[in-house]
Amino acid sequence: MALFNLTINGKKQQVDVGPSTPMLWVLRDHLNLVGTKYGCGIAACGACTIHLEGTATRSCQLPVSAAEGKNITSIEGLSENGDHPVQQAWLEHDVPQCGYCQAGQIMSASALLEANPNPSDAEIENAMDGNICRCGTYTRIKAAIKTAAQVK
Repeated sequence: MALFNLTINGKKQQVDVGPSTPMLWVLRDHLNLVGTKYGCGIAACGACTIHLEGTATRSCQLPVSAAEGKNITSIEGLSENGDHPVQQAWLEHDVPQCGYCQAGQIMSASALLEANPNPSDAEIENAMDGNICRCGTYTRIKAAIKTAAQVK
């Protein structure tokens, strides 16, 4: 066990965990930030996506030791009131069905729009590749990203 100083959602946090502990479990089990979901554990589905220094990152494979000193944003920190343009577009396009993957989808989409405010269809598909939606709402996801891009 070791003490790690983290900045999560703009707040300084300190956790006492093993250096290889995945950020997913630091967020969920140690900081009670449960919006980030466990999906596959091998960084293949995207349910656990967070932002690390603004880049969409799979937290299930990110050891806490690699995150120390970096800015981390979980779905809870994307918007205090759920009014981020991507979150609003998600509602407008009725994207969620079961909802399990949606935090990861939203985190990937918001990172895309920060880096590229006006992405093409191909750029959206490329950025969202690896975010699996078991309900198959990909068409609505793409439409929501386009709507959010217009707002931003």
